[in-house]
Amino acid sequence: MINDCLHEAEGKMGRAVAALRDDLVGIRTGRASPALLDRVRVDYYGSPTPLNQLASVAAPEPRLLVIRPWDTSAIGIIEKGILRSDLGLTPSNDGKVIRLPIPQLTEERRRELARMVSRRVEEGHVALRNIRRDSLKDMQDLEKEKLIAEDDFYRGKERLQELTDQYVKEMDELGRQKQAEIMEF
Repeated sequence: MINDCLHEAEGKMGRAVAALRDDLVGIRTGRASPALLDRVRVDYYGSPTPLNQLASVAAPEPRLLVIRPWDTSAIGIIEKGILRSDLGLTPSNDGKVIRLPIPQLTEERRRELARMVSRRVEEGHVALRNIRRDSLKDMQDLEKEKLIAEDDFYRGKERLQELTDQYVKEMDELGRQKQAEIMEF
């Protein structure tokens, strides 16, 4: 029963780390990456549609994204969607493709993005602590109902803490890597 609680907690913690990884991919660095546009939604025929479902996105140069819509009539709404996003990028089009130049980040903007990464990592830590708290409560309930022994509860508690520490380190490493990526010129 303890193993079931730990296995469930490990699955949830793994998903929390994956969510943080996906979240950090969307934070802009000085380099062009098609993943930057993963969160951009475009109002296509009245419904918010992910940009990657309307067009192909490529990074032919380190500081340029090229968006090729499958429906060229959607160029205007794709541009509006990019402008409405929090990316701070200005698209330009030639009627067939949209070019999205990625400007060099200023030092101030780099620091701001690094702080944003720190906040997102801390939010991930909070998610891990909540998962640990819920799993610990489940184990306490099992002990109160006499379904597990007190020694098993304490061993499970220690293993749960080790699991939490492992995932916290993984999140910290993701944050360090992203901050290094942001701060490099």
